[in-house]
Amino acid sequence: MQITRQADYAVRAVLYLSHLGPEQRAATSQIAQEQHIPPSFLAKIVSQLSVAGILQTSRGARGGVSLARTPDQISMLEVVEAIDGPILLNECVTDHGGTCPFGESCPMQEVWCDAQHELVTRLKSTRFDQFIKKDVALAVAAD
Repeated sequence: MQITRQADYAVRAVLYLSHLGPEQRAATSQIAQEQHIPPSFLAKIVSQLSVAGILQTSRGARGGVSLARTPDQISMLEVVEAIDGPILLNECVTDHGGTCPFGESCPMQEVWCDAQHELVTRLKSTRFDQFIKKDVALAVAAD
């Protein structure tokens, strides 16, 4: 399983915006340039994240993109799922039993379900404010 490039770009865009102060906006061209995201890709990503309630957009001379909530209220899981949909390691981990002909008697189902649960739990508990704190700690350590 691999997170799509589009979801990776979305995470980078949200991380970039997380470093801005409250109520600050950034132009999509600035985000695209600094995060090495193709502008056409970023436009679609911003639209999807806006629909998901993660970003806010505004037009005009003072327009741009900003977070809709504070970084401590946005999880990596939200961002990834806003772009890629629900994380699914294997079809047998779906709520409706998937397409495995062995069903619950499959010896691997427990491993797939546990791995799915661990990944989702980790992404859900990882908030963007954690990255800001980590960056500050690294900057202090470098001085």
